[in-house]
Order: sequence, then C-alpha cells, then structure tokens
Amino acid sequence: MEFRHLGRSGLIISEIAYGNWITHGSQVEEDSALACVRAALDAGITTFDTADVYAGTRAEAVMGRALKGERREGLEIFTKVFWPTGPGRNDRGLSRKHIMESINGSLKRLQTDYVDLYQAHRYDYSTPLEETMTAFADVVHCGKALYIGVSEWKASEIRAAKALADELKIQLISSQPQYSMLWRVIEAEVVPTSEELGVGQIVWSPIAQGILTGKYLPGGELPAGSRATDENSGANVMRELVANQELLEAVQQLRPIAESVDLTMAQLAVAWVLQNPNVSAAIIGASRPEQVTENVKAASVKLSDDVMKRIDEVLGSNVVRDPSRTVSPPTRP
Repeated sequence: MEFRHLGRSGLIISEIAYGNWITHGSQVEEDSALACVRAALDAGITTFDTADVYAGTRAEAVMGRALKGERREGLEIFTKVFWPTGPGRNDRGLSRKHIMESINGSLKRLQTDYVDLYQAHRYDYSTPLEETMTAFADVVHCGKALYIGVSEWKASEIRAAKALADELKIQLISSQPQYSMLWRVIEAEVVPTSEELGVGQIVWSPIAQGILTGKYLPGGELPAGSRATDENSGANVMRELVANQELLEAVQQLRPIAESVDLTMAQLAVAWVLQNPNVSAAIIGASRPEQVTENVKAASVKLSDDVMKRIDEVLGSNVVRDPSRTVSPPTRP
C-alpha cells in the first residue's frame, strides 16, 4: 500500500480507501462485510469511509463492529452527514441541530470517540453556510472530529466554505466527488480550485459502479449478482447504463490496454484516478474479500502518458465532463 497526504494537511491516508456504501447492512451479510474489512486491513488499507445514511445507519454500525479491537491511532475513519436518518423535519440537512445530533449518533455506531474526517454529504441550500460551518467548528473544537470535508460540492461552494473554515480555525481538507475515466466533471473547476486551496479529493466509484470492470458485455445478459440485478443497489440506474451499447463497446476496448500493463480492467480504472495529483485516495467497495485483494493492486501503479492517451481515444465521447453536473444525480457513470 502507498500513502498520501490528504490535501495540504498533515493527515496521511492510504491511497486506496475502503468504503461501505450499499454493501454493509444491505447488500452483503455481516459475516461477508467483516471479511471484506479484514481483507482491507490485511492489504494495508488504513482509511475507512462510511456515512450515517448508508443502509439507514446500519453501515456505520457494521463498520464499527468490523474495526473494533484495531489500534485506533492506526486508522483513519471518515463519515458524513446530510441525508435523512429519521422521520423528523430536522433529521436531515446541515443545520446545527442535525449536525450536533448526527455526530453523536455516528460516534456511537462506529464505537469511537472521534472521527478523523467529518464530511458534509451534500450542500444544504436551505441552511446558511455560516451556521453549518460554525457547527462543524464546534464538532472539531470539542474533539469529536479532527478535520472537515465536503462531498459533491461545487467549486464556488468549496471556496466559500474554506474561507469560513479558516476564520473559524478549523481545517477543511477534502472533497469527495464521483470520479472515473467516464465521469470527469470535477476536472474543469473543482480540481483547480481544490489545488489552490489545499483540498484533496477522496473519489468514489472509480470503477463507475462496475461498468469499468468489463463484466457488462454488449448485447449480453446481466451478470448474476451484479449491481444491475440488485434492487438494493440502484438497479434502475445501472440498467439504464448497461443499455448504452456504445458505452459498453467502448469499455471493452479498454481490455487490451489493461492487459498491456498487466492489470485487470478494474485495477486499470482505480489506477487511472490515482494518476491525478489532486486525488488523495480512491474509495473501493466490495461484496467479497477477493475484490478488495484484487483492487488494492492498483496502488502505486504509474500509467504512462501513452496509456493515458489510449484510454482517452478509446472512450471518446462517452466521457462526461460537464462541470454543471457536479451535484446532479448521474444517469451515466
């Protein structure tokens, strides 16, 4: 495993992080989830990402049980707040009330006194940014979180939040966007702004929700057990993606490129996002331990300029680059 600083902070994280969105507490049984976390630890992963909303708070609880007994100082545990975690009007968003209540719930489920990074899962347009950032500052100042981050925020929103964070003497150090060979909406605005401000990217879905593994074949049947067949894993969105035959045909052209550098297609996809110097870590998920073992082989891989160029040529117009889609629910990977 290789390690990188998260933005310009002193926090060092594994460049492959383990995340449990749509797996722990929903898609995978607990025994399998625990085995995946053990595989991540055995592979040298020290960074673990979750969120209070995943599986209706169950994912945090599974993560807490999976990491119990590990040396806390040797781990970097990240979680998030924003989406609804209950039926009440204040059980959502980035109000002071929800942030202060949510951090307590997350710490209890994760069985830890603090998280290393507490992230705003989306921007809250109904709450003043000053209120949100002041609440985050109080969370940090009372020792319940060490650093602050955001997820799927626009460049202008990151800039405004960073200015307030500096005033409040807390460190906003990260952005967690979707990013892959196919989904590059952060490159035009979010990445340059983040580089200027010292914010690092912790990217999710580097294999484009499974599309870049190559398992979805043009004109083929949906693989059994894949996300496109699992109603708990956004099957409708996935079926729309795999219906795009042009996209699937382009992805299959990545196979010889991956083979030429002795990588699987999934490993190539993870390695590709790690070539961006503003990316501090790529989050991988897994429903089986062997997926973790395979994907971590992307760590420390250096892709040549020629390989990067060939990837661009193969994917062509299938790449989404429009920065206005930073916060839009993607209909393509």
